[in-house]
Amino acid sequence: MKTESFRMWEKESPLGQGVASYLSAMADRIRTRFLVIGSGVAGLHTAWRASEHGDVFVLTKRSLFDSATAYAQGGIAAALGAGDSAELHRLDTLAAGAALCDAAAVEVLVAEGPQRVRELASLGAKFDLDNAGRLSLGKEAAHSRKRIVHANGDQTGAEVARTLIDRVRNSPNITVLERARALDLIIVNGRCAGVKASVSGRAVEIIADATVLAAGGCGQLYRYTTNPEVATGDGYAIAHRAGARLADMEFVQFHPTALDTPENPLQLISEAVRGEGAILVNDRGQRFMTRRHRLAELAPRDIVAREIFREQQGGSGVYLDARKIARTFARRFPGIFAICRARDIDPRKDRIPVTPAAHYMMGGVMTDLAGRSSIERLYACGEVSCTGVHGANRLASNSLLEGLVFAERVARDIVASPRLARAPRVEPWTVPPLRDRGAAQVAVDSIRQLMWDDAGIDRNSKGLRHCIERLEDIASRLPPGATEEQNMVDTAQLIAEAALMRKESRGGHFRRDFPREKRKWRGKHIEW
Repeated sequence: MKTESFRMWEKESPLGQGVASYLSAMADRIRTRFLVIGSGVAGLHTAWRASEHGDVFVLTKRSLFDSATAYAQGGIAAALGAGDSAELHRLDTLAAGAALCDAAAVEVLVAEGPQRVRELASLGAKFDLDNAGRLSLGKEAAHSRKRIVHANGDQTGAEVARTLIDRVRNSPNITVLERARALDLIIVNGRCAGVKASVSGRAVEIIADATVLAAGGCGQLYRYTTNPEVATGDGYAIAHRAGARLADMEFVQFHPTALDTPENPLQLISEAVRGEGAILVNDRGQRFMTRRHRLAELAPRDIVAREIFREQQGGSGVYLDARKIARTFARRFPGIFAICRARDIDPRKDRIPVTPAAHYMMGGVMTDLAGRSSIERLYACGEVSCTGVHGANRLASNSLLEGLVFAERVARDIVASPRLARAPRVEPWTVPPLRDRGAAQVAVDSIRQLMWDDAGIDRNSKGLRHCIERLEDIASRLPPGATEEQNMVDTAQLIAEAALMRKESRGGHFRRDFPREKRKWRGKHIEW
């Protein structure tokens, strides 16, 4: 224990001694070389690679497995197959991004992606292989080649998470703090020096030479989402309050086919099911996508989601009909098959009820190609970041790849971060207790329904203005201690205000009152 004008606890013990012993030893502060906030693919990969050069603390809101990564079914896109190339992958990514991708970032993604996938396999990730022992590659919407790497059919994310968690747990230089929420960044003289956090309800300052935001997305801002309950937009909110630059917050991707049940989150029905031949039909059994786009069910996600939404608005239910692949369904998609059977649906005989759901945020904390944010010593990677890779619309299965590629770049860059000359002084603070859980839950429900109705798949000026006005009202009535709910409001406001400003439709952003792309908006970003 160090004694200065504040109490300091310096990490000296390996992870094997257990998190409980760390918590019991903690005083007001923890000092570490590197701090990673989040435990999805980006956070885990960054932590593992950075741990080769110094001690790392990983904060995760619940457990290591509670991330969108573990939910990912579709796979990882990489140019690994015969007849494919990084150039073809680049062109597909740029086309999906609707003239808003950063070309240099896309080049990095497609060039370095294959090596990251091979590296995962060498670490023990059990990807699906064909009879010849080569990677079995699938095809998804808007990809021109078969390039989707899968694990156990439709459980790729879980396998990626398992592989990286195994590395993290076995690194003597990594400490994981579960049930730990980042509340606000510590900014001193324009530089990030760590974070104020609630660790099992206890106020803790974690001082780090470099801080990495890998806090995931914000799907829980919407009534229907495939994101885990921890995806409440915390990373965007705390970065914004600290003064970091954010961009493209209007671009929320809605996955076309979540299982339409009264759950939160909704179970995902992977795009790969449509890639294998399943079709979309309405209540009358009509296949409607063939009349809406030349690629039918394999059109870009925003188009498919919007057409399903229109069928629903017209009073019709929508179903995924996979009966033509009944013979192979259970083997190809064991996870989805189990999900459906648990809800008394047999995809081999029954049509699967589906609905669009908030799935992925293309915008976020602006970074350069090394993952550096606009605040010195603060990095971002994964869904919370805006690298420019996705543009206005993420190409299917590029998200896990982006997490791997840019986490590697962050890990390589942060090792050069100079050590802080001295730990900063921070005004005394506490974790405010949540005084009215009922009122906080009412606020959450209101935000989610409001965002779905007014800032969701189909937007217009009237609805967005109403949304912004109501969000301000909700914020004014939040009970003391509602820190997560405040993050939800802050992030929702960024989305709604950006959506109101972009007077056109592009990628994942659709305005009914401006239904077409406009040349003057081409290549333009809304920054905060």
